[in-house]
Amino acid sequence: MTEPERIQAFILGSGEGGKYLAWHLARSGRRAAVVERRWIGGSCPNINCLPSKNEIWSAKVADLARRADTFGARTGPVTVDMAKVRQRKRDMVDGLITMHLQNYEASGAELIMGSGRFVAPKTLEVQLNGGGTRLLSGDQVFLNVGTSPAIPDVPGLAAAQPLTNIEALDLDRLPSHLIVLGGGYVGLELAQAYRRFGSRVTIVEQGPQLAGREDADVAKEIRRILGEDGIDILVSAKTLRVDGQSGQKVALRVLTGAGEQTLEGSDILVAAGRRPNTAGIGLEIAGVALDDRGYIKVNERLETSAPEVWAIGECAGSPQFTHVSFDDFRIIRDNLAGGNRTTRERLVPYCMFTDPPLARVGLSEAEAQRQGIPVRVAKMPTSAVLRTRTIDEGQGFMKALVAAESDRILGFAMIGADAGEVMAAVQTAMLAGMPYTGMRDAVLTHPTMAEGLGTLFSKVPSRTAA
Repeated sequence: MTEPERIQAFILGSGEGGKYLAWHLARSGRRAAVVERRWIGGSCPNINCLPSKNEIWSAKVADLARRADTFGARTGPVTVDMAKVRQRKRDMVDGLITMHLQNYEASGAELIMGSGRFVAPKTLEVQLNGGGTRLLSGDQVFLNVGTSPAIPDVPGLAAAQPLTNIEALDLDRLPSHLIVLGGGYVGLELAQAYRRFGSRVTIVEQGPQLAGREDADVAKEIRRILGEDGIDILVSAKTLRVDGQSGQKVALRVLTGAGEQTLEGSDILVAAGRRPNTAGIGLEIAGVALDDRGYIKVNERLETSAPEVWAIGECAGSPQFTHVSFDDFRIIRDNLAGGNRTTRERLVPYCMFTDPPLARVGLSEAEAQRQGIPVRVAKMPTSAVLRTRTIDEGQGFMKALVAAESDRILGFAMIGADAGEVMAAVQTAMLAGMPYTGMRDAVLTHPTMAEGLGTLFSKVPSRTAA
């Protein structure tokens, strides 16, 4: 074997946690390198979080334009130019890539574009995108390889060459009838966006409800909102077979409680979960163990089974959000400096960017029930917040969970305008250990959506009534 280049730390994959770790290590005076096969900065700025929210906002503008007369503005017929939608997204991505390259240069971290595979413990062979190879050996190794869309094992589905979120966010045309397989966050966000762009849309969800991890009342409200947008929805629906070619004509044989039926459309979007990018990169040679789903096994400090090897983000089984990957970086950064941070009991917020959005933090009612935690529940319609009268966006509700035997806030969920921003206020209170009465009695700005928190928490039942 050729003598490898010695690098103090290398990161395989340039996702959120990995790139920040590389920049931090390089600024600290260490030789750090990132090996990335395609997406500079990882999937978030290129093909996932930010591009999807960019196009979702274009869809929001289209919806507002169609409802302009509600606000006293007169417009003509509204059409959507998908080539311009795509170009706006691409311009944003180009700017983000430039920003990342500047950060690499400023930090001193090396970005190596190529595909890496372990050939020995802490030793990586990189097939460079521009040709040739490099052999790297690191004192410390960090794995940040992420996940990819999973294609269910349905006869004919793979052969139909369905869209995933990657291709759906790069279309310059409007599907006449988009069939979305999967009723999770990605599927619902893109289903609503394409409906507002002008496509006919059908969602096929195998589980009993949309947004399967959420409480039943949340799922019911999401379904109502999407139904009002004109989206057809099938739940408890198993796809038996797919025929045809996505982008031309497809036919799906679907089994529901009412029997078998055939759905015909122009395009299929698969949004049925993700799989870790851990196969075929020599992790077994590196001594890195995987779990039965292919994710990297880590402890609460994100250490793998191999000495001086860590895993970051989705490939380590962390919740699949960019903000969690960034927190993984902070855990590793601080522990390398002698700290003792862990992933245990961290408070992870969730947000789905439908319109209106869903935001949640802490326990749901179903989780509290499964864990045997008694709670007091307060709930009110978002329309009770006076801000909604000014913007004509009153769909949804707010819900808070408070401990039955104390005033501790255990969870919060909201469907409504600015839900993510309102949720952040509750999350801050939870992190500070503030009793719910602090939110109830706070002087909150009028008229804002957050003002509704005072009313919501005033509805928490008394302990004696719980």
